[in-house]
Amino acid sequence: MNCYDELKARGLIAQVTNEEEVSRLVNEGKATFYIGFDPTADSLHVGHFMALCLMKRLQMAGNQPIALVGGGTGMIGDPSGRTDMRSMMTIEQIDSNCESFKRQMSRFIEFGEGKARMVNNADWLRNLNYIEFIRDIGPHFSVNNMLRAECYKNRMEKGLSFLEFNYMLMQGYDFYELFQRYHCNMQFGGDDQWSNMLAGTELIRRKLGKDAHAMTITLLLNSEGKKMGKTVGGAVWLDPNKTSPFNFYQYWRNVGDQDVLKCLRMLTFLPLEKIDEMDRWEGAQLNEAKDILAYELTTLVHGEEEAKKAREGAQALFAGGAASENVPTVELSDEDFVEGKADILSLLMKAGLAASRSEARRNVQQGGVSMDGESMKDIATSYEPDFFAGEGKLLKRGKKNFVKLLKA
Repeated sequence: MNCYDELKARGLIAQVTNEEEVSRLVNEGKATFYIGFDPTADSLHVGHFMALCLMKRLQMAGNQPIALVGGGTGMIGDPSGRTDMRSMMTIEQIDSNCESFKRQMSRFIEFGEGKARMVNNADWLRNLNYIEFIRDIGPHFSVNNMLRAECYKNRMEKGLSFLEFNYMLMQGYDFYELFQRYHCNMQFGGDDQWSNMLAGTELIRRKLGKDAHAMTITLLLNSEGKKMGKTVGGAVWLDPNKTSPFNFYQYWRNVGDQDVLKCLRMLTFLPLEKIDEMDRWEGAQLNEAKDILAYELTTLVHGEEEAKKAREGAQALFAGGAASENVPTVELSDEDFVEGKADILSLLMKAGLAASRSEARRNVQQGGVSMDGESMKDIATSYEPDFFAGEGKLLKRGKKNFVKLLKA
């Protein structure tokens, strides 16, 4: 199976401008392609994960990736799929986030001469002369077409700012610049970026009279149609300091039965033949498939040693070994105790097992919380600091979410 056919078989391809030409370039290793990453946080998250895996697959097939970090576009913010405007970041925040991205991407793709390239669009966007830009680029964009674009739909309901309206022009200009600077002939991205990507191919055609191509990858959605990569504590990050390897492993270990095979195909590098065999698995075998998924992805992001620790920690907990050293630990400081005590609702929030006190209250009242094996039913239950001394205590929400609480 060639590279492009494998992408299709794994369910990764959503839309493509010219399938015959794109498949030829990809299969022959002649694609110089880019994927953009706006630095909206100091870490990449699961939402970026599939794009990184795609870059890795294509590089393995001989193609040259360009990882474009948005030091320029990040100053505007992508309105795609959002109902509100992104918070504005300082240049210092944006530049710091870009540096963090570079370190994390190196786990997936190989940078260097003749290999992958890291580029920052701040190099050409931040110093643009606005009047010259609008005169040069503006005539090639139809406002009527832009207003029909999918990426603006959610924002139109609450009001689309002119700042955000410029984003499509900026992204199209990125492709135009990369085409000229690095002979970049393709852009890949999430399916919600299709309109922005077509803006780039059209700008190149109008300005240079040449062809460039775009392909979108399927968004990672669960069986309910919701984006994957969110927990009660927020996003699932690739930075181990923001989402521990154990919690990263647990996230994938807990995916729904209907989603595990899809995730194995789209995100892992296991042979399709092996995954197709799992398609016949049922019942307890599905748990084995989830364990394989969690182990493979944790290895990709955090390395094999951390994946082994996460697996051992999970197995120890399910076997009753509450004191496993590989379970994520949260240290409690003096500030966590009000008048010498910390209540169960505050502890659930501190541990990242509940997003709010009201959610924590529901969890306790429904009998889904235990402390060191003892089921919690009273929302007023509180603990003194000495309770968490020594090896700490295991706080559990539901069947699969654990955090060890330890007094610092």
